[in-house]
Amino acid sequence: MTDSATPAPQNDSPAPQASPAAKGPQATGPAAAAAPAAKPKPPAPEEQPFGQFVPQLLLPALAKEIQAYGGGAVELSFEPGPMPVVGSPCSMVKGTFPGGRRFWLCFTAEDIGSAKTIALAETGAEASLLESFLIDEKKMTLALLVSRVVSRLNGQKWLGAN
Repeated sequence: MTDSATPAPQNDSPAPQASPAAKGPQATGPAAAAAPAAKPKPPAPEEQPFGQFVPQLLLPALAKEIQAYGGGAVELSFEPGPMPVVGSPCSMVKGTFPGGRRFWLCFTAEDIGSAKTIALAETGAEASLLESFLIDEKKMTLALLVSRVVSRLNGQKWLGAN
């Protein structure tokens, strides 16, 4: 037989409440209302439309870096046309050095992240080899494009006292 008249034990202590710090920071008062909103981060240069990025950012940066390496005043242009060697349509940066050496940086689509190729030609010759360019890069940036083009031209011994 059970005794149902025995009351259950009672806990008279109040239920625990979370401390204010446990709830996270909460701004209160007039300072909270006057806090400035975070400024929106300006877009990266690479986020500009392709047709603006290449002539306004890539060409000037490339010319400046080529001259810094002692490459002379290179003539650069940006235009659509047939890719050297294969003739496929592309958007390309064409570069001509004093003396007639030329290079082409070709984009297969109007996107700096698209597949790229580079072709080179000595004075008086036509380009005969089309090389894949920057094929393993996940994120394409202005600095990366400029440095790799200049590195490729320097490797060809076209810049400075090579």
